[in-house]
Amino acid sequence: MSSDEDMVARAAAGDLVARDALFAAHQDALRAYVRLRLGRHLRSREESLDLAQSVVREALEDLPRFEFRGEGGFRRWLLMRAENKIKDRGRFWNRARRDPRLEVALSGSATDDAEDRAVAAALQNLATPSREAAGREELARLERAFAELSEEQRRVILLSRVAGMPHEDVARAMGRTVLATRSLLSRAVARLALLMEE
Repeated sequence: MSSDEDMVARAAAGDLVARDALFAAHQDALRAYVRLRLGRHLRSREESLDLAQSVVREALEDLPRFEFRGEGGFRRWLLMRAENKIKDRGRFWNRARRDPRLEVALSGSATDDAEDRAVAAALQNLATPSREAAGREELARLERAFAELSEEQRRVILLSRVAGMPHEDVARAMGRTVLATRSLLSRAVARLALLMEE
């Protein structure tokens, strides 16, 4: 039994230490995924930290029903739940046809700095080592650049770099060959670096 499988089994059985360790190991990736996947418009209406916490709360409730399917399976399951939550919130805001002129933008909260550091830590592998994403300005530049990528470029980066999926799984999820997803990832990361330079 692998360490991930053991941790999931113990957490599902009610071991609080294992549960906390399991979610702590994946929290930075979850926060980064939610924050980048939200996009600027939805992020102006929803707190990414609140959505990430909601995903964790719901995942805890469903943990006993989680089926372990190999290394990385728990993270993929968690991020798929985040993806579904984001889609639900997007449908809510589109269906409700909220008037943005009547909304008050979310201001910086006490958790913003901690969240920015956690997201930056999870995204360090998107930039060169000499340009580690650090601080609010760098994170804002990264988010702006990420938003300018195509949907497929954003998706391949999220799946491979944030979710940590192997290339074979990314290819399967995107309906492409491994070679095509590797090429797409390479172009996406290069474009992201170029956009951050501008």
